[in-house]
Amino acid sequence: MAMQDSDPVEEDGAAGQPQRKIIHVDMDAFFASVEQRDNPDLQGKPVAVGGSSGRGVVAAASYEARKFGVRSAMPSVTAKRLCPDLIFVKSRFDAYREASDQIRAIFRHHTDLVEPLSLDEAYLDVTANKLGIASATQVAQMIRQEIRAKTRLTASAGVSYNKFLAKLASDQNKPDGLCVIRPGEGAAFVQTLPIRRFHGVGPRGEEKMARLGIATGADLAAKDPAWLAQNFGSFGEYLYRAARGIDDRPVRANRIRKSVGGERTFSVDRHEPEELRATLADIVDIVWERIERAQARGRTVTLKLKYNDFQLMTRARSLPRNLEGKEEFARISSEILEELLPLPRPIRLMGLTLSNLDRDWEQGEEEVRRRDGKSGQLALF
Repeated sequence: MAMQDSDPVEEDGAAGQPQRKIIHVDMDAFFASVEQRDNPDLQGKPVAVGGSSGRGVVAAASYEARKFGVRSAMPSVTAKRLCPDLIFVKSRFDAYREASDQIRAIFRHHTDLVEPLSLDEAYLDVTANKLGIASATQVAQMIRQEIRAKTRLTASAGVSYNKFLAKLASDQNKPDGLCVIRPGEGAAFVQTLPIRRFHGVGPRGEEKMARLGIATGADLAAKDPAWLAQNFGSFGEYLYRAARGIDDRPVRANRIRKSVGGERTFSVDRHEPEELRATLADIVDIVWERIERAQARGRTVTLKLKYNDFQLMTRARSLPRNLEGKEEFARISSEILEELLPLPRPIRLMGLTLSNLDRDWEQGEEEVRRRDGKSGQLALF
C-alpha cells in the first residue's frame, strides 16, 4: 500500500474514545547500517555483523548482503557460501546503543508512550502527542527525517490504528519507506498478504497451512473459529483476529522485562543429537550476547523445543544464586538437552531464556529509565 498524505486515524474508536494512532518504527538493517555509516569503505558492500569462523552466527546483515539470502541468526559459514564477497565485522554494541539512545530521544520528543521492542524498533502511541500534531502520518514523517538528520541512518515506519497493522505496515515499503493503513482498510490489507507475513507463522507453519489450503490472509479469514481451534489450538484465536486486522493491545511504556532469551525456527526439522547439540551451542552464543548487552543476572535457564507437530515443550533448571557466566549458562543448557535425548520426534524450533532476574537489576533498570527519561522493555536485538 502506498504512502498516504492524509492522516489514517481520524475516526472515533470504541465507546466514543479517540481512535488510536500507532506508529511502528523499524530501523533499516540497524547494526550493519551503523557499521557502514562509521566506515565509508563498507558502504554499498555486503556486510554481516558477527563472527566469521567456527560456530559464528550472523547478528545482522546489510541489504546488499540480504540480496544473496544472508539473514540474521544464520551460521556464518552458510552466509559466506551464499555471498563469497561478504565482509564480516565484529559487533560494537556501544555504538549501536549510542545510536539507539539518540533514536529513543527523538521518540520522546513526540510522545512518552513508547514501547521499545529492541534497540532498533519500537511502537509509539501518538494519539495525543506532545507537539499536538493531528496527523500521525505527519508525525511519522517528522520522526524519520529527524532520525536521518541526527544519526545518518534510515528508518521505515508503519502508521495505523493498532499495533499489529502498524508493524505489518512498517515492513511493507522497506528500506527507508512509510506505509499507512487507515481505519476500515485493515482487514482488506491483511487479506492480500502471504500467510508467512503473519507474526508467529514460521516456515513449518506456512507448510502446514499450505496443506490445509491456506496461502493468504484471505484464505485464513474464510475459516471459522472452530476450524482454527481444531487445527491450531489456542493459536487459532490469534489467527482469527489477525486475519481481520483486529488487535486491542495498548502501547505499553515502562514495562520491565522478566527474561532474556532467543530462539530459532528451522527451515528443515532437526532430530539427530549432534545436530541438536551444535544448534544449542549457536543459540547459547546468541542469547548470552543479549544477556551481556542487557547486563542481566538471573537464576533460571529454560530450554524450549517445538516439535514438528507444533507441540511445545519446555524444561527449566533454577539455581539458588545467579549464574556466574556464559560457561555455566552453556553447561546447564546442555545438561537439560542431554536429559531429553534422544528426542521422540524432530523439532522445528529451539530456544533458551534466562529468567528469575535479579530484583536489584530490575530496579536498576527502572532507575536508569527515570534518570534518562526513557522507558520500555529492555532493548534486545
